[in-house]
Amino acid sequence: MTANPAADATGYSTYDDVLEGKCPFGGNTVGGAQTSPPTLSDWYPDRLRVEQLHRDGRAADPLADLDHPAAFATIDLEELKADITRLLTTSVSWWPSDYGNYAPQMVRMAWHSAGTYRIADGRGGAGQAMQRFAPISSWWDNGNTDKSRRLLWPVKQKYGAALSWADLIVLTGNCALEVMGFPTIGFGGGRRDAWEADDATYWGPEHLDMTDPGSYDDMVDRSGRWTAEPGEPGYELQQPLAASHQALIYVNPEGPGANGDPAASAVDIRITFGRMAMNDVETVALIAGGHAFGKSHGAVPADQIGAPPENAPMEAMGLGWHNPVGSGNAEHTMTNGIEGSWTPSPTQWDNSYLENLFRYEWEQTRSPAGALQWTPSDPSAPKTPDAHRAGVEHSLMMMTSDIALKVDPVYREVCQRFLADFDLFTDEFAKAWHKLTHRDMGPKSRYLGPDVAAEDFIWQDPLPAREHPVVSAADVDRLKRAVHDTGLSVSDLAFTAFSSAVTHRESDKRGGANGARIALEPQKDWPVNRRTVPVVAALRDVAAAFNASAVGDAARVSLADVIVLAGCVAVEDAAAAAGSTVSVPFTPGRVDATQDQTDVAQFQWLAPVVDGFRNYEQPDLASVTDVAPERFFLDEASLLGLTAPEWVVLTGGLRVLGCNHDGSAHGVFTERVGALTTDFFTTLTTMDLQWAAADDAAGRPTRFTLDDRDTGVQVHTATRNDLVFGSNAQLRAVAEVYAARDGQERFVRDFVAVWDKLMMADRYDVDPSTAPTPRVPAALAG
Repeated sequence: MTANPAADATGYSTYDDVLEGKCPFGGNTVGGAQTSPPTLSDWYPDRLRVEQLHRDGRAADPLADLDHPAAFATIDLEELKADITRLLTTSVSWWPSDYGNYAPQMVRMAWHSAGTYRIADGRGGAGQAMQRFAPISSWWDNGNTDKSRRLLWPVKQKYGAALSWADLIVLTGNCALEVMGFPTIGFGGGRRDAWEADDATYWGPEHLDMTDPGSYDDMVDRSGRWTAEPGEPGYELQQPLAASHQALIYVNPEGPGANGDPAASAVDIRITFGRMAMNDVETVALIAGGHAFGKSHGAVPADQIGAPPENAPMEAMGLGWHNPVGSGNAEHTMTNGIEGSWTPSPTQWDNSYLENLFRYEWEQTRSPAGALQWTPSDPSAPKTPDAHRAGVEHSLMMMTSDIALKVDPVYREVCQRFLADFDLFTDEFAKAWHKLTHRDMGPKSRYLGPDVAAEDFIWQDPLPAREHPVVSAADVDRLKRAVHDTGLSVSDLAFTAFSSAVTHRESDKRGGANGARIALEPQKDWPVNRRTVPVVAALRDVAAAFNASAVGDAARVSLADVIVLAGCVAVEDAAAAAGSTVSVPFTPGRVDATQDQTDVAQFQWLAPVVDGFRNYEQPDLASVTDVAPERFFLDEASLLGLTAPEWVVLTGGLRVLGCNHDGSAHGVFTERVGALTTDFFTTLTTMDLQWAAADDAAGRPTRFTLDDRDTGVQVHTATRNDLVFGSNAQLRAVAEVYAARDGQERFVRDFVAVWDKLMMADRYDVDPSTAPTPRVPAALAG
């Protein structure tokens, strides 16, 4: 979890917001007029939006009962690609294709669908086809992608539930590149669509009036998102954001704040593409490769264009950006305001983009819509054909973000290499495109279909193949005894197993216990994991001793499996110490990654700023963000795919197990540390004691004491990540279930279930229907 600045419409807030009263009645307004009744967030802008944990659930999904892999397997992929290819070169009257080929605009659609990915929290990307829903559907940078998806509807309609929109959008991008002569390197299916708008992801602090086309001009306002002005010391984009401005995918093509400065644009490009997990070579390959095709559209000023899809009138039937000028399309099309194409051959893969960029000098001009762009100063430069009118030609066009590749010394050097070796350029663009469109799918084992690329890439967090049988039930019993023999405490075993698994992110399917990367750089060196180092060393010895005794084709065990099994031992022992007998499910088969299979720089993004489960906060947190820790904690629970009850029960169990990262007593509201009791909840909800704030050095209420009401004697200490379960109404309601007299048995059962869910979160190699279920006594089953 990384720092998010304040934005009252997103559920994030600052300490100042928490401490200072605000007018609760704002409603949702446009131009000063209220358009809808006030929401809870309008009334209480500082409330913790726990309900975001329950969005996009089964109740919203009409295909919740669908076996997606089985359904995808019924598709004849070659027939599907042939259908897409025919569509690309069959123009329709309601939205005519540029140059008689829809391929360039489909490349843009797929690119923008995938380009929302950000590495800080793994959100965004093409994986759920969120381009269909607000807010992404109505960003100015996605202008007219609604037309591209509507053109694809006949194909989607033909293949029905077996073909997700998410897969179709990416595959169409591949087919579009191929029909223009570019060789892609593979396609992995298996994406599953979302079914509702995303009102939880934080996309930035800007408040744009999306009913006003003129609000595109607000792109020049970068306050709140950037830490300084371009060129000033400390110029950086706030975490976890990746785009340079709200409603953009990457950067403003006219330069930062439309300033027309290529050098400043290069800085923005490097930051934003880096936030989207691309290095300098990949960045140049994507820009130069993508701009080898098609054109930009700026025939009509933005203030003449209608509202985006989310605000369009009902009769528009979900299509936005109505253009009242001329035909409203073809040569009158308006998208981002810049007009023209980069090459004389906009539907053919060649190197003319880079050749033109470096062969000619470029001068600033304005598009018909008034946007800043560049044209060759040499009148002998080649022309580009009009996209719709035969015999009409235009000057070539470059954006400020294109000229940036020429003026930045590193980007320039990469461009020169691509100019000298077109095959190298082709290969690098193919790999970068594949990464762009598959980055958020997680491990390669999730890819479906016959066109999966043969090569393994380090950004997929690869794992070695398992080359031995998994351990048997008898082996598991033997390993449990060996774990007990280490003398390690319940707290240390539980903490280490949890730490190995908690890196998992449902967003981009990264992290988790499989691979035992907790034993590798950089994870082993994170401050939050210091407690795990001696525990991992001891458990490595357990695995080594077991494997040393194996003969021939006998089962072996991985360190990853032993770490998880040791956590199961800890939970079973803790339940027994609380008077409950439970067998925690364990599914063997994990493998151990190597250091060479771990991209240290990219994996470092999984390091937490705040981990509320282990009561960890980055030491300099107050100096880098004003966001309250509990909001990071909520974000962490969301990334783990937890429901509110699972979040509550998991935290309560970890506290009584003594799983604070530093062994502190914060939130450990029990005298029986290591026993799986409901003491956390009973203490949290009691009225016999009272809480008092103990401000930190900055005067913020981050620490608290629990004192005896009568004597004032301190009984316990806590953090905001503890008290949120008593102060927030929704979380307290769940906590009261476990604090009740009949809560113990339910607590143990529910804790074991969510513990197993977390340990299995990254086991994409296991059919969930075949995994073991918790075995509990009849008393715990009710």
